[in-house]
Amino acid sequence: MFCRILLLSLVAVTSQAQSPDASDWGHYGGDIFGQRYSSLAEIDRSNVAKLAVAWQFRTGELGEGLASADRLAFEATPVLAFGLLYLSTPADTVIALDPATGRERWRYDPHLDRLKPYAQVTSRGVSVWEDAAPSATCARRVFIGTVDARLIGLNAETGQPCGMFGRNGILDLKEGAQVRDPNRYSITSPPALYGGLIIVNLTSGGVRAFDARSGAARWTLDSAPSSAVMSVDPDRGLVFVPSSNTLLALDVTTGKRVWQQELVHHDLWGFDLAAQPALLDLESNKAPSSVLLQATPTGMLFVLARGSGKPFVPIVEQKVPTSRMPGVHASLTQPFPVTPSLVIQNRLEPQQAWGITFWDRTRCRKMLERYRNEGIYTPPDARGTLLWPGPQSGVGWGGVAFDARRQRVFAAVNHWPALMTSQDAKPLLSPLGLPCTPPPWGTLASVDLIKNEIVWQVPLGSTQNMGPWFAPARNFGTPNLAGPIVTAGDLVFIGATTDRYFRAFDLETGRELWKHRLPAGGQATPMTYRTGPHHRQFVVIAAGGHGDWDWDTPRGDYVIAFALPK
Repeated sequence: MFCRILLLSLVAVTSQAQSPDASDWGHYGGDIFGQRYSSLAEIDRSNVAKLAVAWQFRTGELGEGLASADRLAFEATPVLAFGLLYLSTPADTVIALDPATGRERWRYDPHLDRLKPYAQVTSRGVSVWEDAAPSATCARRVFIGTVDARLIGLNAETGQPCGMFGRNGILDLKEGAQVRDPNRYSITSPPALYGGLIIVNLTSGGVRAFDARSGAARWTLDSAPSSAVMSVDPDRGLVFVPSSNTLLALDVTTGKRVWQQELVHHDLWGFDLAAQPALLDLESNKAPSSVLLQATPTGMLFVLARGSGKPFVPIVEQKVPTSRMPGVHASLTQPFPVTPSLVIQNRLEPQQAWGITFWDRTRCRKMLERYRNEGIYTPPDARGTLLWPGPQSGVGWGGVAFDARRQRVFAAVNHWPALMTSQDAKPLLSPLGLPCTPPPWGTLASVDLIKNEIVWQVPLGSTQNMGPWFAPARNFGTPNLAGPIVTAGDLVFIGATTDRYFRAFDLETGRELWKHRLPAGGQATPMTYRTGPHHRQFVVIAAGGHGDWDWDTPRGDYVIAFALPK
């Protein structure tokens, strides 16, 4: 643990992103390791029920004039640095706010071509960097990657482009690249930073690194499409990249592969890795071990040695259902870690069909009887296949949070099957628009990584905005998009659900302690920080809804901060 604390201190000294009167959340994932943990404890189990809105800010981005407005998703997590709170809108406008009041300090509009049909319109956040040479021009910078594949460096104090970076502060990553589909060649996740390098993960263009000062190209690695957030191990000089069904460890200075671990063999189901790898120190056998935890849509948690990629927790190759379709070759086995699965992996039996009326339950039962269904990794079939879990099950891009004190991870988990046909995979829903399987359809889970067991798993969300108008709202747990954070106040904060509530849970028991109805869907991971003369703790979440989803949530442009009463 001492080594990790020392490393964290060194990282803080070299990045110098935090101002003296503020703390926490200088990176998208909370810290450079993606642990989504805060040491702040002013808000705790004894007083969280008093949490109230401290300030509210509206970005003004509601998709006006945007050809792809139906794909607009406000998924950003702000970061705190240099005394300001930085965030990005779905159309990549960067905004700096006063963290104590929410007042706008500056904004930068990259002026996207709003008539283009972008495949997705979202930005999960920005990254901040400070030049080691304090006298450098534009020494403090905010970097954003855009949906039209530009990398932009801004002066963190003024919002003006840093003229010495690229061409007047902008790198157009389409220049000199072989772009097959410009509408899918984009950046939606914040860049990774290491020393004087900035690294971006393009959704269909591989991984590219540039000089953070000048924008000069340093290396490129072709990889499978991905939009996941990367993590950096500064001690080993590695950047970890989820790439489709494979996790890559790259030498951060050269881009060369150090190791790779395939987590799904011959992926026929769309189980792309979406979650940011979490870099953890496990205190097993009284000696810390540096590991990487990768959460997956299959509900599995893979724990790997960070330096070698070898399984830290054993992985077993198990037989899975075989293909019956001519020309479709499915792997005979798949890797299963011995960590507890967060979702059910067994066959869906017709008698498990669920519905709020006899009519829709009968329709669901007939679907369970009709399509091929042999549990996880059932391959595509001519008559259609029920995927359980489906490609939007398990843990998505929200990733996990880690409490080093208790050696536990926390994750929001989806539990809903999909129907795969020759065209695509879509959720298996009843005629009334609800999943055909018994609830919960979304949960919040706590896993003890030392005991290798699920401590608790509770329903996350109510059906308040799901199903027909006559269906009563129940705390069934709903599909979710986004992830949790955990604090030293023994709290887990999360939005993510379809019912628009922002919630706090007891870290030890999973009991819901507080909730607040947001004006729009909270499909964004929250963050927390301390600022101001009284060192007040704030918890912030973006509430903008999500359109390109099977359960649309109300749209908005809100950034909302909560705090205890003064």
